Amino acid sequence: MKRTEIATIGEFGLIQHLTEKIELKNSTTLKGVGDDAAVLDYKDKLTLVTTDLLLEGVHFDLMYVPLKHLGYKSAVVNFSDIYAMNGRPKQITVSLGLSKRFSVEDLETFYEGLQLACSIYGVDLVGGDTSASLTGLTISITCIGEVEKGKEIYRSGAKETDLICVSGDLGAAYMGLQLLEREKQIYKGEADFTPDFEGKEYLLERQLKPEARKDIIESLEKAGIQPTAMIDISDGLSSELLHISQESKVGCQIYEDRIPIDFQTAAMAEEFNMNLVTAALNGGEDYELLFTVPLSLHEQILEMKGVSVIGHITKASFGNYLIGRDGGEVKLKAQGWNSLA
Repeated sequence: MKRTEIATIGEFGLIQHLTEKIELKNSTTLKGVGDDAAVLDYKDKLTLVTTDLLLEGVHFDLMYVPLKHLGYKSAVVNFSDIYAMNGRPKQITVSLGLSKRFSVEDLETFYEGLQLACSIYGVDLVGGDTSASLTGLTISITCIGEVEKGKEIYRSGAKETDLICVSGDLGAAYMGLQLLEREKQIYKGEADFTPDFEGKEYLLERQLKPEARKDIIESLEKAGIQPTAMIDISDGLSSELLHISQESKVGCQIYEDRIPIDFQTAAMAEEFNMNLVTAALNGGEDYELLFTVPLSLHEQILEMKGVSVIGHITKASFGNYLIGRDGGEVKLKAQGWNSLA
């Protein structure tokens, strides 16, 4: 396979090489890559900005994460933050720290994933930066989005008696990570090693190629439902619920038997002898949407595909609890992903 050293084309040559075929999609993008700054025109809408930093060895392991998948995921996790504000992602900037281990072809593969995500979600790549790194691969992506005035949704709007809703299912990405880590431990450089992934494809997809829930935001808009509070589930359901409770100055009750869990997730948890609810509560990286709506919208929410009602908002003095299948109460704790731990 051809390998072109980055040093042979230089930083500016690399940027030009990776971005020369990018076509702009959004009318708000007046100028993308190629000048001192991108130029955006938002007129009467609110601008949303979010940034994610991903570090090799902390957030991803290139032994089992393909570079194309990494590019796709790096973009999508930022899109998810914009959707969590009820916005629409429009532009991203991409900054990379690169060690000499990476070739131009490696970066092409990474950018294929980035641009695939941008194409699917209708987002423009408008700039960024590259630098040498002594510690492998560092990825920093900033996403810019827009939302109509009055339609932005914060974590702080949940009210007593609101329903707590979640999209999709939970815990699959965490179990996918456990599966990948297990196979990595078994693999010891054997040339004929074949990882055991049969029947577990959904778990791998949830970990390696997550999707942002653009469809749920569009369904809510179509149904005329504006959540009172919303957040995306990157650090685990428990942590995100506590964010909403803290910012909204409320409490919450969720029910174990209402937490949506896929069959493959349940089977993998059993295989690992892990507590399934713990995986769903604390696993993280699901990138589903957690949101609250007024109780009066109960019937409408039940009709929405891909959304589960898992509990309700209470007074702050009642605290934050999971009600088990046996009726017992377990206090929710923020035990999700913490890279600084």
